Amino acid sequence: MMLSSGATAVMNWRAHITERLNAAAPPAPRSDYDLNPAMRDEAPDKLTEAAVLIPIVARTEGATVLLTLRTDHLRDHAGQVSFPGGHVEAHDGGPVETALRETEEEVGLSRVFVQVIGELDLYETRTGFRITPVVGIVDPEFDFTLDAFEVAEAFEVPLGFVLDPANYRCESRMWRGDRRYFYAMSYEDRYIWGATAGMLVDLARRLGD
Repeated sequence: MMLSSGATAVMNWRAHITERLNAAAPPAPRSDYDLNPAMRDEAPDKLTEAAVLIPIVARTEGATVLLTLRTDHLRDHAGQVSFPGGHVEAHDGGPVETALRETEEEVGLSRVFVQVIGELDLYETRTGFRITPVVGIVDPEFDFTLDAFEVAEAFEVPLGFVLDPANYRCESRMWRGDRRYFYAMSYEDRYIWGATAGMLVDLARRLGD
């Protein structure tokens, strides 16, 4: 069977980013404290293990990254743009299982449409989470159903936009009397910041050009 030029390009691209991701140096922990070293003294003594899926949708017209907007009433990171994910449960077989399970629960994206290709650096948040970012290639034929309690909406950002360093900036705001710095980026009317932007910065560094 002959593949179309678009399908061939997607296969080549998938192999290329898989190679780039796994050829990088072993993961080194990253955190909200990278830009705020003085706040390290205030870090929680115990961290909650968590995992997220960074879903890269292999569209022939151009790959995208799938993101979610959390609902406003949630206890953690309400109203923020995030990746699907959550706490590592005792019955999970590891962070990959957590990321896939939480993705199925939050946006209804079945794991049969996801090919896991690697992990980014662990990411520690000032709110007490140690997150394993799991990178997966998503078949564009997927369908999803949002969990209305946790997810207000889902949207896609072109991967090329995400990987362009020019689209990131360092911003700050006052928090508990101190100025806190964080990465941020805007796409159309979406504002992506904090840990999510920090993990996307890591993705851009790992995949390079």
